[in-house]
Amino acid sequence: MTDLAQQARQTLTLMDLTSLNDSDTDAVITQLCDAARTDFGSPAAVCVYPAFIATARKALAQSGLTVVRVATVTNFPDGSTNIDRAVRETRDAVAAGAHEVDVVLPYRALMAGDSDTPAELVRACKAACGNAVQLKVIIESGELKSADLIRQASDISIAAGADFIKTSTGKVAVNATLEAADIMLNAIADSGKDVGFKAAGGIRTTAEAAQYLALAERIFGADWITPEHFRFGASSLLNDVLATLNGTAPSTSSSGY
Repeated sequence: MTDLAQQARQTLTLMDLTSLNDSDTDAVITQLCDAARTDFGSPAAVCVYPAFIATARKALAQSGLTVVRVATVTNFPDGSTNIDRAVRETRDAVAAGAHEVDVVLPYRALMAGDSDTPAELVRACKAACGNAVQLKVIIESGELKSADLIRQASDISIAAGADFIKTSTGKVAVNATLEAADIMLNAIADSGKDVGFKAAGGIRTTAEAAQYLALAERIFGADWITPEHFRFGASSLLNDVLATLNGTAPSTSSSGY
């Protein structure tokens, strides 16, 4: 197996196969879950809107993919400062059967100099998740822009109880970048806490994913890169991963999250 094929196989196991579109339906989500069954293994999770948690769980169970987790989003995509809303949505997601919740940090509040509200929101949402459900905090690094703010958002999220910190919603102009990933991964390393990292939005090829894997390996070592610590939020990435593993021409599709 070539290095690229090995990277493709690893990338597949780290993916949160995602559909977060206003046009999503039960049929679309069922199709997404069907795509999680491949000849080369399955992704770590599927990520869907809260309304489709039950649909995803049912579709995965019918496909025998009970190891694939169901993730959802809250306070999404705007990153509101309404803590009650974020907690209510998170509790509802947990009650509906989500294994993981990706909550958007109130990043605009942080940009305006308010660090207390983001910290309080993360703490409250983690409490709503409890120990059984993982909380991934989306800091929206492409909107924060500056290294200082990306690092501050990462530090706040980690200190407040995030299980993962995640780059992006996939709904803004700039999503995952290697520069932001570097800052965020180093924040995790400096914290000394057992926190994971998720790169989301705009990663569409195995070669692009390999750059993030190399960065994580440089900071943490190869053994750290497991679904418990590292995820890609993507949909169209799966096309290129499977094309690489099948030895066919890479997909040119760039649609999706």
